[in-house]
Amino acid sequence: MSITSRIAIAAALFALPCLFAQEQSLLEKEPAGWTSLMPAADLKGWSQVPIPPTLGIDPRKQWSVDAAGNLVCSGKGGHEWLKYEKEYGDFVFHVEWRFTPLPQADARYNSGIGIRLSPMGEIWHQAQTGPAGAWLFGVDVAGGKLARTNLREQMVENRVKPAGEWNVMEIHAEGGTLKIWLNGKVVSTWTGCTITRGFLGLEAEGFEIAFRNMKIKEK
Repeated sequence: MSITSRIAIAAALFALPCLFAQEQSLLEKEPAGWTSLMPAADLKGWSQVPIPPTLGIDPRKQWSVDAAGNLVCSGKGGHEWLKYEKEYGDFVFHVEWRFTPLPQADARYNSGIGIRLSPMGEIWHQAQTGPAGAWLFGVDVAGGKLARTNLREQMVENRVKPAGEWNVMEIHAEGGTLKIWLNGKVVSTWTGCTITRGFLGLEAEGFEIAFRNMKIKEK
């Protein structure tokens, strides 16, 4: 092998870390000033909101805190939000989540993080979680009417890890702009939202999922 070839290979190997470099989360870059939202065993401060809001609350209990302190949804209850009972405007919400693996290879794991929900969930913005990726969609208000938006096709990259592995997500909400940062990169952006204040929620949609290290930094 010629000296020129060896230099070219060495240069390429040296560049690899740059190609796969990941941006740090805001929590890593700015560890001060965050408030933990991890609940106690009695889930005080959180309430169930059915999806859609016209349905009654399913009486089956599916939310609990495990021995490690993780908030776990068994998925054996109704389709609902577990809503945190405090409104937020501009913020960064840090949350880590993982699905419990199922034996079937084609399991369509499904859940999401609710952003600026209305009290009963008629208005909602969601960061989708699942094997298809993480993107923003939901129901905002436009022209005095409820209007649905889905930004799946605009998702930059699918960075969701396989079931059983923890994902690190940060949701940035500032004015009319929402962004999802997932596992090292911003993957979805929604601009022009008219609702700039609301509640956070965690979605139960038939699959077991755990949440940990939930923290918020208000702007």
